[in-house]
Amino acid sequence: MNEPVNRRQLRTRGRAWPSRIARGLAGAGISPNQVSVASVGFAALAGWAFLRAGSATAATEPAWTWLLLAAAGIQLRLLCNLLDGLLAIEGGLKSPTGELFNEIPDRLGDVLILLGAGFAVWQHRGGMPLAVAATILAILTAYVRLLGGSLGLIQDFGGPMAKQHRMFTLTVGSLAAIAEVQARGTLWSVYVALALIALGSLVTCARRTAAIARALRLRENPPS
Repeated sequence: MNEPVNRRQLRTRGRAWPSRIARGLAGAGISPNQVSVASVGFAALAGWAFLRAGSATAATEPAWTWLLLAAAGIQLRLLCNLLDGLLAIEGGLKSPTGELFNEIPDRLGDVLILLGAGFAVWQHRGGMPLAVAATILAILTAYVRLLGGSLGLIQDFGGPMAKQHRMFTLTVGSLAAIAEVQARGTLWSVYVALALIALGSLVTCARRTAAIARALRLRENPPS
């Protein structure tokens, strides 16, 4: 009964094209767990592309090509996150280990992408420590959400820096950096995206924690 509630609400899920792709994957015998694992591969691709962007030089390897690949990897990771849920719930292919494959690849994906972005801006002041902070806080947002669920509460997928918001912010930062690196040879757009993710994730953790505390107090002392 709680499954539809304890699920991230995405407008994209209601559109026709993801369902068509999911039906095609199901017809090919692809399982939701396999799609979840594929999301880690795309996250690794994005992280590797960020690393290459940080070490690329205009003379040999234009950094903008790696930034574009990083943005594509992020979006393909999100597509996998969308399709695995469609296959599992709407497609009726949910497995006993589905929850493990739903959560663990997501956390690995965050680590690979956010730390990869840190390698892109390692030459900027505090770039790598900023990426580490963003990574830790991103994982903490998921921990707080799951903690609420373990206490019998509805999982809180709200932002301002839930997973889809983090990935959108970093995608925009990557695309903005394409123009920046060609004009100035810097990647401050990626740096700013990481800063926004770190700050927003901190706010998200605080909001989710406060919501859990309110719900627990209300459960202990329900209104008469």
